[in-house]
Amino acid sequence: MKTQVYVLYGGKSVEHEISKRTAVAIINALDKEKYDVYSIYISSEGIWGTTGMVKEELKELQEGKSDSAMTPTLSLAKVLQECFSQREECVVIPALHGTHGEDGTIQGLLELMDVPYVGNGILSSAIGIDKAMTKEIFSKVGIPQAEYVFFTLHEWQRHTNRVYDQIERKIGYPCFVKPAKLGSSVGIHRCQNQDELKEAVKDSFTFDQKIVVDKEVIGREMQIAVIGNEDPKCSVAGEYILEKSFMDYNAKYVDGKLIPIIPANIPDSLHQKMQEISQQAFQVLNGSGLMRVDFFVTEENELYVNEVNTFPGFTGHSMFPALWEATNGITYSEIIEKFIDLAIERHQNSRQIQYTRG
Repeated sequence: MKTQVYVLYGGKSVEHEISKRTAVAIINALDKEKYDVYSIYISSEGIWGTTGMVKEELKELQEGKSDSAMTPTLSLAKVLQECFSQREECVVIPALHGTHGEDGTIQGLLELMDVPYVGNGILSSAIGIDKAMTKEIFSKVGIPQAEYVFFTLHEWQRHTNRVYDQIERKIGYPCFVKPAKLGSSVGIHRCQNQDELKEAVKDSFTFDQKIVVDKEVIGREMQIAVIGNEDPKCSVAGEYILEKSFMDYNAKYVDGKLIPIIPANIPDSLHQKMQEISQQAFQVLNGSGLMRVDFFVTEENELYVNEVNTFPGFTGHSMFPALWEATNGITYSEIIEKFIDLAIERHQNSRQIQYTRG
């Protein structure tokens, strides 16, 4: 009997469109002789629906028509009953980015359903998406980072001038203002003075209620891809040639002008150090399945971890699969199968936990 694979995509997130691109690539890469593949969409309003089994290659994923009278709760219950009532061997690939997909919420639902799913668990997802919490944990174990501060909307509203003074005193200019819990460079601003800072903070607070401000690091931006559970493996490092001061949303997904360099041109000793730090980051966050670790590398070959991504963009042109192809020749389809195997392995291990006293 074939394993049933359910690919979740869309979601109530500003990264909704990126999720759709990732899902198309994953669905097309899955071996239909080995898996029965189903797509489950989540609209921007949180309405769930399914198009049933996917048997042919897709050019794009549509969300279909949602029942306007259906609430997110009712639509979720309907999809879960329709898709998982038979309880055949199955695995879920939550090809969701950002809020409600990469933050531990969907992972918690799948844990309650007791089905294996690809990627990181509740804790690592919830911490990994929160840049402030990730930085706090990394600081405790000595992972190198740029200077940073973070504050909430409530703190900013009550002590606006104090917040700006703290940023200028500890971070200075130029600095980067970021929503704590978003990816794909949404809501990120480079600020060179207080006027720009004030506008950036206002805009970033439209995407989250917590903001991180980082000191600018002059250096190359590089990435390491990590795959595994208890024994994670690291890819070679790769970098993008930047045409702007930082990779904003359009540079990553619209303009198409970024040039990846894989492997990055760095000394072997530095390469090894990046892999060691990436493995440490993965393990301290209790990672599973996959993770991408992003670095700044200065002219003096100093390393700073910028952030992690617990479910990075995974289109056919994304850095993660390209890094692994350059590392050991593994194909996109083979990586997806590896993710599925790791998900089943983790789920089987979790079933060894005893939930009763005797």
